[in-house]
Amino acid sequence: MKKEQRNIGVMSVPISQAGLIPRRNLIDILHPLSKEIHLVAGGPGYSYFARQGNIHVHRVEHKTTRALFTRTINYVWTQLKISWKLIQLRRNVDLWIFFGGDVAALPIIIAKFLKKCVIIATTRSQVKVAKSQQDPLIKALTFLQVITYGLSNRIILYSPNLIKEWHLEKYSHKISIASENFLDFDKFKIKKPLNERDSLVGYIGRWSQEKGILNFMEAIPMIIETRDETAFLIGGDGQLRSQVEGYATKVSNSVKFPGWIPHGELPHYLNELKLLVIPSYTEAGPYIIFEAMACGTPALATAVGSIPDMVNDGETGFIMESNSPECIARNVIRALNHTDLEQISRNARALVQKEFTFEAAVEKYRVILDSLAAGTDWR
Repeated sequence: MKKEQRNIGVMSVPISQAGLIPRRNLIDILHPLSKEIHLVAGGPGYSYFARQGNIHVHRVEHKTTRALFTRTINYVWTQLKISWKLIQLRRNVDLWIFFGGDVAALPIIIAKFLKKCVIIATTRSQVKVAKSQQDPLIKALTFLQVITYGLSNRIILYSPNLIKEWHLEKYSHKISIASENFLDFDKFKIKKPLNERDSLVGYIGRWSQEKGILNFMEAIPMIIETRDETAFLIGGDGQLRSQVEGYATKVSNSVKFPGWIPHGELPHYLNELKLLVIPSYTEAGPYIIFEAMACGTPALATAVGSIPDMVNDGETGFIMESNSPECIARNVIRALNHTDLEQISRNARALVQKEFTFEAAVEKYRVILDSLAAGTDWR
């Protein structure tokens, strides 16, 4: 199917404030590859994209709750609403991209019934997240993921490492590697050389169990015991807010809480950090790590998702063998004591400048879409 004939639908409900940038990037990538784009969205993302005159936005809201029964009802109701949107748009969309990490079994079944091509572009493993949170719905989510992955025409992952990490070996024949991550290097750049920055160690992201934020908070007193001049910046917000702030009371003089950092202000904060810590249990490809590297800020991270593709220990950043508090503390001290941290800063910037351009992202998606159009799996 040629570009001028290709109408693409993107399903991403809801779009939170944190998820806005990856979705915006995906839409930007798809523009030169399609005639029309229809986005099914909810949350803050709907308001943002509804202002864009060159994209058709269809609103579907989703209510979140922790109560198991209400959560299940809300999930089913949202799936029904999305499915109805797909039916309404059956003449306007040739291909659906289900973007994110949430399992959308019923809409995918409907899309296949309507004879549409289905791509799952996953930014996280909902099953891995559920396991880290000891979610009572883990078995149901695993079952639904088998259905969605089995029905899809193509699965897009950030890294080949995720095939084994997420136990997706049986889908290898239809997995492609691509990313919507690209950077504006005029905004994300080195404004303050690393040797002029204070000993400030940061975490910026969602405060949830799978991100390992509590492990990092527990490591802070251990770090201060060895390096009492070190200060910490904890940016973000989330469901673990009370626990995070509880840990912080023990070292209140050493920790700053700027709250949720607007994306436009990230370059400023990243240029103040000496080291960014990403202690996640599971990741696909954390966007913050690329932004940090573009600002010349070395990252210390667990070896999950696509992180090992970007971070070569001691050359472009630092890898830690686990995210236990003791391991985090030991490796933060190791990184801060590295004899040539400035060279690592320069290496990190050079790497993302080469790998994360808009043109490279568009070309990877172009290859995937063209192969689907030309192959037998466009059905």
